[in-house]
Amino acid sequence: MAHRARAHCRGLQNDVISQNAFPVIAGRPAASFHAMEKESPSPVPNGSEKPVPSHKLSLTARFRAYFLAGVLVTAPAGITIYLAWLFINFIDGTIGTLIPVQYNPEQFMPFSIPGLGLLAVLALLTLVGAFAAGYVGRLVVRLGEGIVDKMPVVRHIYGALKQIFETVLAQQSTAFREVVVLEYPRLGIWSMGFITGPPHSDIQRVSEDELITVVVPTSPIPTAGYLLFVPRKDVLVLDMTVEEGLKVVMSGGIVSPPDRRKRSGAVIPALSRSSDEGSGA
Repeated sequence: MAHRARAHCRGLQNDVISQNAFPVIAGRPAASFHAMEKESPSPVPNGSEKPVPSHKLSLTARFRAYFLAGVLVTAPAGITIYLAWLFINFIDGTIGTLIPVQYNPEQFMPFSIPGLGLLAVLALLTLVGAFAAGYVGRLVVRLGEGIVDKMPVVRHIYGALKQIFETVLAQQSTAFREVVVLEYPRLGIWSMGFITGPPHSDIQRVSEDELITVVVPTSPIPTAGYLLFVPRKDVLVLDMTVEEGLKVVMSGGIVSPPDRRKRSGAVIPALSRSSDEGSGA
């Protein structure tokens, strides 16, 4: 009888368990904790995470990158060498015919010497400069200029060219040696220009302020532009050379020189017309 009673109790206990009569743990049935353990992923041990695959370039993209790198390396040097070769051949073809046959080294060699005409031009200009620097040379130059001054049309062309070359090649001149920005063609729009010198006295009379002559070139061809006469206080001088300014103009702003003030760690003040007027007041 006792054995049958114990078996009957075990059967009742199994029936209770099968009817989801679970004990409550921390306010939740134990079955919910088992379900949460099955749903939550097991933590990945340290060092076993799979690395994120790096982005690899395709064969076509890699070929394109290598091709562009080759163009960037060879194109500037190749174009420079080609233009220099054309210039040398032009000088050789023009001056080489003026050299007497008995003094031309190419007559005694089985091959031509590139750059011979260019060397002849450099030697000729040096000799002319040495002669013009002497007393006799100065007299000859004055005599020639006196003859040119009597020619109606030629004197204007010669005078303009002489003044341009003297201004550009003068060692103590500041023409073409300052890069500036100014608000042109209207306020709020800044344009890059180059100071070429002071204006004529008749032009200076139109304003009480000190005027300067500024050439604003066009991009990407700087040989054309606008000639402006602006007060000096209305222009801002940039910390860059004329060569760097021409690179900016010819490249359309793609090529920019490095900022020397950032490299030296100096504080770069903001440039504005309002600040300039406030400081002037």
